[in-house]
Parts: sequence; C-alpha cells; structure tokens
Amino acid sequence: MRRSAWLDHSANVNPAATPVSAAPRRAGMVLAALILGAAVANLNLAVANVALPSIGAAFDSSQTSLNLVAVGYSLGLAASVLYLGAVGDRYGRKLMLVLGITLSIPACLLAAYAPNDTVLIGARIFGGVSAGMAYPTTLALIAALWSGPGRTKTIALWSALGGAISSLGPLMSGFLLEHFWWGSVFLVTLPLAVLALVMALVFVPSHVNEGTEPVDNIGGVLSVVTIGALVIGINFAAVPGSKALLVAMGVVVLAAGIAFLLRQRRASNPLYDLEVAARRIFWVAALAGIIVFGSLMGAMFIGQQFLQNVLGYSTLEAGTSIIPAAVMMVLIAPRSAKLVESHGARFTLLVGYVFVFLGFLTMLLVWNEDSVYWHVALAYALVGAGVGFAGTPASHSLTGAVPVRRVGMASGTADLQRDLGGAIMQSIFGALLVAGYASAFSAEIADSSDASKVSQSSEAALTKSFDSAAAVAQQHPKYATQITDAAKSAFLDGDQWAYLAGLVAVTLGAILVATRFPGRERERELLASYQAESPDGVKPPE
Repeated sequence: MRRSAWLDHSANVNPAATPVSAAPRRAGMVLAALILGAAVANLNLAVANVALPSIGAAFDSSQTSLNLVAVGYSLGLAASVLYLGAVGDRYGRKLMLVLGITLSIPACLLAAYAPNDTVLIGARIFGGVSAGMAYPTTLALIAALWSGPGRTKTIALWSALGGAISSLGPLMSGFLLEHFWWGSVFLVTLPLAVLALVMALVFVPSHVNEGTEPVDNIGGVLSVVTIGALVIGINFAAVPGSKALLVAMGVVVLAAGIAFLLRQRRASNPLYDLEVAARRIFWVAALAGIIVFGSLMGAMFIGQQFLQNVLGYSTLEAGTSIIPAAVMMVLIAPRSAKLVESHGARFTLLVGYVFVFLGFLTMLLVWNEDSVYWHVALAYALVGAGVGFAGTPASHSLTGAVPVRRVGMASGTADLQRDLGGAIMQSIFGALLVAGYASAFSAEIADSSDASKVSQSSEAALTKSFDSAAAVAQQHPKYATQITDAAKSAFLDGDQWAYLAGLVAVTLGAILVATRFPGRERERELLASYQAESPDGVKPPE
C-alpha cells in the first residue's frame, strides 16, 4: 500500500472487513474550516422565518412575498447544488467553497439593507446560490480527503454540528429582533463567513481527485429548472389561491424532469449517474435522509407556532427551547459514527428513526395548553437524538456509494435531503395544521351559543389561521378571550394532524430502511467494491 506524508493510515488489513483510514495533514484545522463553511450556509437558511412578521410590517408585504422571502434561500440552494457540485468535481472543490463563502457576504448585506421586499427576495435567492457553491462542497471535500472509519467520524461531526447550528438560527434571530431591526438577522453570519473564508484559504487543499471529464451543462440547466420548480411547488402547495402557480410548476417539473432523465441516459458524462443512483445504498439513504431531516424541520416549524401561539412564548424563548435538539445532535454524533462502524448504517438509521418517532409521539401525547418547558425540551431532545443518529449513516452511505471523483453528486444529494425534506415536511405539516385548525374552529363556532352573531366574513377570518383569529380578537375586545381560547383549542386539534403525519412518515421510512437497505456485512462488501472504482485510490492534494 502506498503511503504519503499527508496520510495517516491504520493497519493494512482486508478493506472489506476493516477499511483503511486516511486523513489530510492538519486534519483538525481542515475539518474546522469545512464545518465553518457549512455553518454559514446553515445559519443563513434558518434565520429568516422568525423575522417574517417584522419584514411584513416593514414593507407591507403580501403573503406571497413573505412566502418567497422564506423559500428564496432554499430555492437558490436546492436548485443549484447538483450542477455546482459537478462543476466543483471538475474545476476545483476548494475554488467553489471559497467562491461560495465570498459571495455569501454581499448576499447577507443586500438582504439586511434591502429597500423593499423584491430586493430582499432576490438577495435570498442569491444567498442560496452562494450556499449551493459552498455547502455541498464541504461534504465533497470530506469524502475526498478522508477514508475508512475516519471519514465516518468526520461526517458525523459535520452532520451534527451543521444540524445543531441550523437549529440555533431561530434563537439567534429571536435575540436580535428583540434588540435590533429585522435586517440584523441577516448579518449574524458575517463574522462567521470571514473566519470561514480565511481558514478555507489557509488550510483546505487546493485539488483532490477532481475529474477531467467535461461538465454536462445541459443536464445542469435542466436540474436547476426541475428542482427549482419542485421547491416552489412544494412550498406553495398549502397557500390559498396558488392553484394556477401549482399547475404551472407541475408542468415545468414534469417536462424538465423527463428531459433531465433522458439527458442523463444519453450523455457520455452525465451530471447525475443514474446507475449509481439506482444502488440501494444510495437511493435508500437518500430517501431516509429526506424523512429524517424533514422531520427535524417539520418539528421546528410546528413547534415554534405551538410555543408562541398556545404557550405564549416570546420569539427568544421559543428559539431557546430548541437548544436540547442541538445539544443532543452534537452529543450523539461520535456515538453514531461508532455505531455505523460496529453495526452498520441500517442499524444506526433505525436507531435514529426510533428516537424521532418517540419525539413525535411526545408531541402528540404531551404537548397541550398546560405543557411546561420540560415537555417541550423532551420532544426536541428526542428528535435531535434521532437526527444525530440517522444523519451520519445517511450522508456516509451517499458518499460511499460513488467514486471519489464524482462525490459532488453525493454531496449535492445530501444537501437536497435537507432542502427537499424540509420543504416537503413543512408543506405537509402546514397543510394538515391549517386543515385541522379550520375544521376544529368551524365546529366550535357551530356549537357556540353566539354562532348566529358570527358573520360569514368573520368566520372566514377566524378559521383562516391563528394569527388571523388573533387580529379579529383585537378588533372585538368583548369577545377577545373567547376567540383566543377557541383559536388555541383549534390549533391544538390541527397540530395533532401534523404530529400523526410525522409518525406515519417515520414509520414508512423505517420500513423502507429495514427491508431495502443491506445489512452490515453486505454493506461493507458493496462499499469496498464502489471505492475500488477509483483506480488510484485516494490521491494526495496538490
């Protein structure tokens, strides 16, 4: 076995039984630079939602504009990752990382000082594209620079810290909004971006296992159109009056998606290798990650509304309540890596699913109008532990199933797990919450002795959302307590639908993993054969 000064190898044994570990020189500093780069993207993704009411008040924005502010970042990120991942594989992953971090700085400044919501939407999309350069590249570099158990541990830290930082976004936003103007939430990542940029320039190797094949630009453009339309459609699925938009996005997704698949079948160097994507280790891990990361985003989405609307938490208190999830993700990460090596990815994924299931079950059975903080903390801690366990094998399996020279495909897919998972679960949870809330409030109005006094327009406003009902309560002080109590009761009925959907999704995901993902020994054999596709093995950086 060839040795280099930059590699730290373990004993030379059968790689199918105990894979050889390799790591870059100054591995700790390299990993710190990559985690900081990922943190910039994660924080920017998470900071906007808490500020939406303040943004709406500042610009008198329509609900559609606010939805675009909320989805703009994930739209730019999700639409670009596959294409930009392939560009990084060909022209330099460090180049993409540095460029992405650099462009995030003007994107943050433009968002913070946007003169209107149109500019803000553009800044969010721009920021998402910059994250599409940097974020998937961090995982691609980990896969290219580390191998064996060392890669598993590194992915565990990358996944856990990235998820933890993302979950802390609402906390930081809540603190800033209590002391500064709405634009301050977009400036929080600037010091982090500067530090990440310096560390990336100094410590990250310039070139590692990049390919020489041309980039499939036609496939790249089709991927941008397909994923962009899909993300828009999912996020607007539950928005009233969006039928025409949904139909248009559906047509675009269908047409561009078919064209993309045909292109990938015929291209000599496809952007997305469909043969690799068909490997069970790859596609099952991709779907499993969508459910896991979507569950985290969905739980935070519904939970923040529950805490503020029902329990009366401030934005800062609601953000602080997420800390148990972040702590558990970080604590579980090292144990998750050891579990993957000792028992395999399937077992570790299933352990994660058990914890996420228990988290949603806690929300379903314990969260109510009389809940105390430890009820909230327990549910978030369980979900955080589940993501901590499942996030590592999901990302590890994706990167292990592709040749190192094509790892941008795997890292782009890993990023889509978070974006599409969050979009899908939040859309489903939101739609069920709205439907359940409206149904329960309509029933309460019908059963009320004052039902005849409620006009059709008032009933429409009361059943539209909790915030709309709160506005009606302010307009009618005499009935304010009655309206607020009814809105809380209706919200609690609606969020039960969302928690049940989470339980169903996690159960289906667990069944998929248990029946389709290979066991530990077969997984090792397959991963060893996949890595053998890189004939020169792991090459030292230039």
